[in-house]
Amino acid sequence: MFTQILILIAGLLLILLGANYLVEGSSSIARRSGISEFVIGLTIIGIGTSTPEMVVSFLSSFQGKSDMAIGNIVGSNIFNTMLILGVTALISPLKITKTNLRRDIPMNIIATMLLILFGLNMTIFGIGTNTVSRMDGAILLLLFIGYLYMSFKKDAGNDESTEPARSYSTVLAIVMIAGGLASLVFGGRIFVNSATELARMSGVSDAFIAITVMSVGTSVPELATCVIAAIKGKGQLALGNILGSNISNILLIIGGSALINPLTVKGITPVDMGVMLLSAIFILASAYLFKKRRLDRVEGAILVAMDVAYIAYLVSTVLI
Repeated sequence: MFTQILILIAGLLLILLGANYLVEGSSSIARRSGISEFVIGLTIIGIGTSTPEMVVSFLSSFQGKSDMAIGNIVGSNIFNTMLILGVTALISPLKITKTNLRRDIPMNIIATMLLILFGLNMTIFGIGTNTVSRMDGAILLLLFIGYLYMSFKKDAGNDESTEPARSYSTVLAIVMIAGGLASLVFGGRIFVNSATELARMSGVSDAFIAITVMSVGTSVPELATCVIAAIKGKGQLALGNILGSNISNILLIIGGSALINPLTVKGITPVDMGVMLLSAIFILASAYLFKKRRLDRVEGAILVAMDVAYIAYLVSTVLI
């Protein structure tokens, strides 16, 4: 057990180190290129930290495991918003810009609603089947391409950083980003494997491990990146990371997975989908609650409380 604890600590250190280099390198690229930190968080960091989910969903689709492919994304988006964004807001309230309100937050809601409509077609309307078809996947991917184009075209130069960070050469910044992502992915894998082994040594069931250690553990890279970004006063980078992860999870990963193999929704319940949609809508509501156009500490606490309640619900369904 002592060895596993050391491995767990090593994984956590790799995650924190990778998050620091990823944030610093990405911020430097943003300043040098004139692209906002939000868009950098949305693309380089958001898509980069979603790589583990992409691999799992694509492989699951190849193997015909639809529930694994979709469940992986639904769980990731819920934890991204409720746990990670909530914790980040508790550390440092996040400013919500007009562009976020007009484009990014609505796109997150639209992508979520499309997944629900495509995946629960029979449950909601009583027609067809609960399947994300290849046509649905193509629509999601086209929407993702359009969203990326719109983001780069209309959001240049909107730097929301509150702390003048160091600037690195372009080559060094790219190396920092690549190394940071690699460290996050590798450290996250070590962390999850070690935590799973420690849980097994403690005598808990595999089902309990799946809905606690695995679901939360795979979100550790995003959590570390957002926490580091918040500490460094880069709220838009953190917000971009979460919205970018959520949007790319559905439009890119589910879209690509459905093109590989149509995804039939069986084990994912309307409750799971509803919680995912609720978390997406909550970000929009936060712009008009308490302090306007900010995700404040109060809303952060609410998000974390919602996540705890959802985990308790998942645990109860396994134990009953």
